[in-house]
Amino acid sequence: MAGIYIHIPYCKQKCSYCNFHFSTQISSKKEMVEAMKKEIVLRKNELENEKIETIYFGGGTPSLLDYKEIQSILEIIKLEFEVEKNAEITLEANPDDLGIDFLNHLHIIGINRLSIGIQSFFDEDLQLMNRAHNSNQAEKCILDAQKVGFKNISIDLIYGIQHSSNEKWIQNVQKAIDLQVPHVSSYALTIEEKTELHHKIKTNQLPNIDDEKQVEQFHILQKLLTENNYHHYEISNFGKKDFYSKHNTSYWKGKKYLGIGPSAHSFDGDKIRKWNIANNYKYLKKINANENAFSQEILTEKEQYNEYIMIGLRTEFGINSNYIQEKYSSETYSHFTKSIQKHFDSLVFNQGSITIKREFWFLSDGIASDFFII
Repeated sequence: MAGIYIHIPYCKQKCSYCNFHFSTQISSKKEMVEAMKKEIVLRKNELENEKIETIYFGGGTPSLLDYKEIQSILEIIKLEFEVEKNAEITLEANPDDLGIDFLNHLHIIGINRLSIGIQSFFDEDLQLMNRAHNSNQAEKCILDAQKVGFKNISIDLIYGIQHSSNEKWIQNVQKAIDLQVPHVSSYALTIEEKTELHHKIKTNQLPNIDDEKQVEQFHILQKLLTENNYHHYEISNFGKKDFYSKHNTSYWKGKKYLGIGPSAHSFDGDKIRKWNIANNYKYLKKINANENAFSQEILTEKEQYNEYIMIGLRTEFGINSNYIQEKYSSETYSHFTKSIQKHFDSLVFNQGSITIKREFWFLSDGIASDFFII
């Protein structure tokens, strides 16, 4: 089983916190769609004999495509690959793009999961993040999607925003619960270099992130959602029964995936990682010349081990000591067993499986880093 990720490199405007690859110049959109379809054909052998269980349109803003463009990409995938009958097909979307007609068309062409970039149900927060939608659109698009027939809906929420109190954060999380959204992905606001937020903090137009408030709001999130039958299965992800993200879970479990479009990444399920050029013009030029647009690397044992540790300790699936002993050298396994001692009281051990205790999940990246081979 494998997945396909389609990166749509366009946005209406730049969010103040974002450093992903995208362009606000969408004049090349039609040419880009044709190039991505061509890349799918060029690279189909990379998933030879693999059944496709997930297809994910990410970005950027995939909802800037019209439904016919999305449909044409799906048709090429189904022509070139064997797609599982009940494959999870996700479209990331912004609330302001999700009109009732568009939602209807998405439902008809086979999109069966929506991942909606709500971020906040408060206009003040949305304006600070320079989001294109408002709070009314945030709520309405969820209700409209449910009306059309979408059951598998995930929303993104961001916590630790400057000026956002714990009381407002509780209201944000409660709104998701009240709307009966079955999956929530929630992230701490991070300040990336070369973003508008970074500039405003550096020039004292905004206060810096309050680390203590972020920890408090993470635990508020964890408490409210778990009390309302959401399962906390990855540090940033909560899902009700049968509503985990299959696509993201396949990443965390080290399955194969093929990345299509500028800046998209691919993995062969073992040790070869590829990444497409993060430049729309150069990507189009390469693909139109029937050339691959990716670079690649073969991960060393150290890199494979470090990645396994980092991904595994962020999830309920954890890491497995027996797997580490079998797959890696005795030196790596010895390093691993010594590393356990530093965080022994923060870990849960179950027949070879090791996970981080729930109360320490916010610290998972720091705990994982202590296991790394430097």
